[in-house]
Amino acid sequence: MASLLQIPVVWQTALLLTASNVFMTFAWYAHLKNLNDRPWWIAALASWGIALFEYLLQVPANRIGHHEMSLAQLKILQEVITLTVFVPFAVYYMQQPLKLDYLWAGLCILAAVYFIFRSP
Repeated sequence: MASLLQIPVVWQTALLLTASNVFMTFAWYAHLKNLNDRPWWIAALASWGIALFEYLLQVPANRIGHHEMSLAQLKILQEVITLTVFVPFAVYYMQQPLKLDYLWAGLCILAAVYFIFRSP
């Protein structure tokens, strides 16, 4: 645990949020591919099971990050991570076409990062 404490808080938060977002992306969308032929409630139960692991990472991430970042900064960081995780998931796992709109969305989020992280 001592080595984890040597990692800057922003990076600890980002790494935990990235891992949690991988779980949440699968919880939200993988059932569309893997459980499409099952009743919705089975997909919901499977998603809740996956989401448990997301929360086990997301809650500590936000608690760690809140020591140095504002609530708004944590939220924008989460949105950046969400798009960063979602695009490869959509393209590689769900076999969706890569769209130029992902770039435009990323640029909008980059602008949000600028505004929320600029001077206090």
